[in-house]
Amino acid sequence: MTGPAAHAPTPEELFFAPAGLAPEDAARTVAGALAGCDDGELFLEARRFETLALDDGVVKTANYGSGIGFGLRAVAGEATGYAHAEGFDADSLARAARTVAAARQGHEGSLALPPAATNRHLYGEINPLEGREFSEKVELLRAIDAYARGKDPAVRQVMASLAATWQAVAVLRADGSLAFDVRPLVRVNVSVMMERAGRRETGSFGCGGREAYDRFITPEAWTAAVDEAIRQAEVNLVSMDAPAGEMTVVLGPGWPGILLHEAIGHGLEGDFNRKGTSAFSGRIGERVAAEGVTVVDDGTLPDRRGSLTIDDEGTPSRRTVLIEDGILTGYMQDRMNARLMGMAPTGNGRRESHAHCPLPRMTNTIMLAGGRDPAEILGSVKKGLYAANFGGGQVDITSGKFVFSASEAYLIENGRLGAPVKGATLIGHGPDVLTRVSAIGSDLELDRGVGTCGKEGQGVPVGVGQPTLCLDGITVGGTRV
Repeated sequence: MTGPAAHAPTPEELFFAPAGLAPEDAARTVAGALAGCDDGELFLEARRFETLALDDGVVKTANYGSGIGFGLRAVAGEATGYAHAEGFDADSLARAARTVAAARQGHEGSLALPPAATNRHLYGEINPLEGREFSEKVELLRAIDAYARGKDPAVRQVMASLAATWQAVAVLRADGSLAFDVRPLVRVNVSVMMERAGRRETGSFGCGGREAYDRFITPEAWTAAVDEAIRQAEVNLVSMDAPAGEMTVVLGPGWPGILLHEAIGHGLEGDFNRKGTSAFSGRIGERVAAEGVTVVDDGTLPDRRGSLTIDDEGTPSRRTVLIEDGILTGYMQDRMNARLMGMAPTGNGRRESHAHCPLPRMTNTIMLAGGRDPAEILGSVKKGLYAANFGGGQVDITSGKFVFSASEAYLIENGRLGAPVKGATLIGHGPDVLTRVSAIGSDLELDRGVGTCGKEGQGVPVGVGQPTLCLDGITVGGTRV
């Protein structure tokens, strides 16, 4: 069972007192390093994490780690100086300050004002690594394995994992302003491999969010997770080769929003648009999608995997409308790109850890619901493809071209779901795909909390969501013509 809530730490307890530094002393060092710069900050991070993974009844991974580190950034025009280190003390900070000061190179700027403060807190003061014994977690993983094997004799392999992170961040600026956030994050995954008549297929299910394990590891929750993984594997066992060609594609609600994230979302991040390398550069105010298409990036949704009270520059997260009724209205911005573009930061400055500079990144990227009944949308399609789940995908930001593989898909025949198919890939062009939306369902769903987004070697947790969508004239790659 979960123990009592842990004492909420303070920045002084976590960072400054152990380093023998007062926040005001650290701020003076930061101010000296940033003199003549346009922006910059000291980013402090404390992190604890665990990962437990079971494969075929054996716990093959049991990791635990913790650490403290900092990154100091100086921004002068488009130039950035960045120094980071494990640990935090006065000597390391002084060395970092001497390093980043080189970014000025004669630049004479005026430091931007710090972000506005916020009293909002999007997740409880939870440490998901506390309150449950290691042995209890191991027994849970073994119970998942036993249940899956007892559910269906065709199950040949079971993989299950638990992962939790507790992260505390502080952002200190030259004027002494200090923003602080403590972020919990958990994820539970189940994967099965099944075999029938010599054919092997897999299915998986994952869930999580910025909370403790509790909601995800009740017997009802984990048995439902196993059932869903087995259902997907069984669908794949009877699937046929996917057809190829141009056709109508219906996307299911929820996780299929990952196509929106990759094909559209990255192209709406500020750095690509400032540099003119995005297919959406310079198009604010133009129609980029069909009528009725509204896309937002919302970091304020409680407990969601991509949500943040503040971003990694200290800016409060917000709900940013990117496309409204088909018209491009804005980009996702960190502080540097917003300043250089003459726009306002949107709370999208994110970094993987103290060892990385912040970049404009998505939080929870969602297409809002429309007014059509999902069953009516499906019934209107004479012949096409229904994509219920997606696996991996790739997108070229400059050209906007994308390729996505469907991990669960079905033929649509005369308005009904037909045979499941395997090997279907969706091929298209990001700025073009949203113009092909012909129907938007009323069934908006968010993903179950499993997304991780990669950019320039950094991974950050994200969320996606969308209603049922009908796309006309999409190229589908398959193995059957």
